[in-house]
Amino acid sequence: MGMPETALIKQHLIDPEICIRCGACEAACPIDAITHDDRNYVVDVNICEHCMACVPVCPTGAIDNWHNVPRSLAYTLEQQFSWDQLPALLTEAQLAEFGAADMAIDAPLTQKEEAAQVAAAAEPDPSGETPFDSSAYNSTLPPWSGAHAYTNLYGPRAAQKTATATVTGTLRVTEVGKEYDTHHIVLDFGAMPFPVLEGQSIAVLPPGLDARGKPHVPRQYSIASPRNGERPGFNNISLTIKRVLQDYDGNPVRGVASNYMCDLKVGDKVEIIGPFGNSFLMPNHPKSHIVMICTGTGSAPMRAMTEWRRRLRKSGKFEGGKLMLFFGARTKEELPYFGPLLSLPKDFIDINFAFSRTPDAPKKYVQDLMRERAADLAPLLADPNAYFYVCGLKSMEEGVMLTLRDVAVQAGLNWDEIGGALKREGRLHLETY
Repeated sequence: MGMPETALIKQHLIDPEICIRCGACEAACPIDAITHDDRNYVVDVNICEHCMACVPVCPTGAIDNWHNVPRSLAYTLEQQFSWDQLPALLTEAQLAEFGAADMAIDAPLTQKEEAAQVAAAAEPDPSGETPFDSSAYNSTLPPWSGAHAYTNLYGPRAAQKTATATVTGTLRVTEVGKEYDTHHIVLDFGAMPFPVLEGQSIAVLPPGLDARGKPHVPRQYSIASPRNGERPGFNNISLTIKRVLQDYDGNPVRGVASNYMCDLKVGDKVEIIGPFGNSFLMPNHPKSHIVMICTGTGSAPMRAMTEWRRRLRKSGKFEGGKLMLFFGARTKEELPYFGPLLSLPKDFIDINFAFSRTPDAPKKYVQDLMRERAADLAPLLADPNAYFYVCGLKSMEEGVMLTLRDVAVQAGLNWDEIGGALKREGRLHLETY
């Protein structure tokens, strides 16, 4: 029997004012209830089951909005795509007009209902194969020794809407003349407080209006510098940004924010909101190990973590554990920071490069290198002091996670126990887009 059209539902909505279009909610949704266009991320009321998987991964809280509406007046995808801000909550008088004020609300699942749903989903597939969900192992908890992260200091809901940063440096970090034009951009905040940690991100507000005459929406970028600044002791950060000239399908397109940022000159001003992120953070206790797996500009948070550990090592006041980096690109010319990475001491970091388009050489991806280093990765998977970070294109995520599973199984480890511990202990973090 279907739900009466006058029945109240608690509709899940995304606030476009504070959403930074990072895609974390869409990636976390197990049933594809969340989608997006070139402006907004939206939730399909006909698919959403209130499983809450998307809520903890949202860096701004934009995902955590619920409106009581009669089923017949549920907001459509077309309406949500057109919003610049959420509509006002319906009053009791408005609900009464539709005969819905006294109806029970179809609320989000209780913990018991959610547990039953999870158990049902875990039942074996009739085919004998259980689908592998890589995102199910992503932890929303920071490492226990992670420093306290400050978030949302600047933004639509903050006392100060934006922070103004000045460009103090811009450098191309891929070979000139190659297709991948990637820049290392340094932004200085002067006297404005902007505390950040390795693994956090900010969002840039490009100037001008879009095709609809609306201000451009924020674009998110991971911070590539450590907590004490790109230049130690200075109130600045760095970003790693690739100029976008085609979409994921290879069609020509000019990325609004990426081209704006890559064209900036020293002295230009940039409007920033953030910082964001309180789980993709590095451990700070002695002898903790870090395994970093990335492609392209997904190297930004890995550079931040590596540089902070390098500075700690240089100070002689911190005994770090093993650092391993698996870094993939099409060719070495398109890999950001290739030269500087080669100069890092071998006893400081174990670097593994994967190139998929090197002429006259077999294709290699990060997961191929991980399999080659299985003997070194397996002990780290079982070590409670080892932390794993994956950042890059969404297409890499499943291959990387399947490889970690296979490495564990081949070493005689129980993957269900290992995978559960990685998530439960804040030791595995996925940031793919």
